[in-house]
Amino acid sequence: MARLSGKTALVTGGGQGVGRGIALALAAEGAAVVITGRTETTLKDTADEITGRGGRAHRVVGDVGERDDVDRMVAETVREFGGLDVLVNNAQSSVQRRLEQTSYADLELTYRSGPLATFHAMQAALPHLKASRGSVVNLGSSAAVQGEATFAAYAMAKEAVRGLTKVAAREWGAYGIRVNVVCPAALSPAAEAYFAGHPERAETVLAGIPLGRMGDPERDIGRAVVALVSEDMAYLTGATLMLEGGRTLLG
Repeated sequence: MARLSGKTALVTGGGQGVGRGIALALAAEGAAVVITGRTETTLKDTADEITGRGGRAHRVVGDVGERDDVDRMVAETVREFGGLDVLVNNAQSSVQRRLEQTSYADLELTYRSGPLATFHAMQAALPHLKASRGSVVNLGSSAAVQGEATFAAYAMAKEAVRGLTKVAAREWGAYGIRVNVVCPAALSPAAEAYFAGHPERAETVLAGIPLGRMGDPERDIGRAVVALVSEDMAYLTGATLMLEGGRTLLG
């Protein structure tokens, strides 16, 4: 039997990149998956891929930066599949600029789409996660953990997500809810396009990864999330799982 049979998962930003990989992996293990995002076409393509493989999928168009949209995403998930067991907060807008050039608008964009969206989704999902004794996976970033140059706004937002995760793990453990972070380094279409235009940067990044490659969104990141939300890791909460091939090893 698939590890997530009978479970329902909601993945924000699930139409492309890492979110798509996570959604595909969850569905492959038997979960009914709801994917959300702002672009109907990418959501449809991913949902069609899931159903084409024999899985169950539903898509909801919306902006995680809007609380009403987030509430609707959770409500539609419960209405479509009868409950909610897994929440994956993947959606995040990114701005890459040097610190002295970073504006308040940059901070507002990254915070609204990242930690505030994650906060809203977790609050909206809480009653349903209590009922299922479910699991939350929030997306952090190895760039934030390392404090990489030009990532000021993004790093601030992602580290805020990690702080929120730790508080929720302490408070929600009493409900049987686990809350963890994954920090992926994956070859998403956006990363692939960036490296294609900056081959010297690609060489530098790969040279700094002990495993010598970027992760695959479904096989490396998605399957790790499956393990994280399954009973196999039922005693892990408040943790940060670095899914980046050893890139942030210290010492």
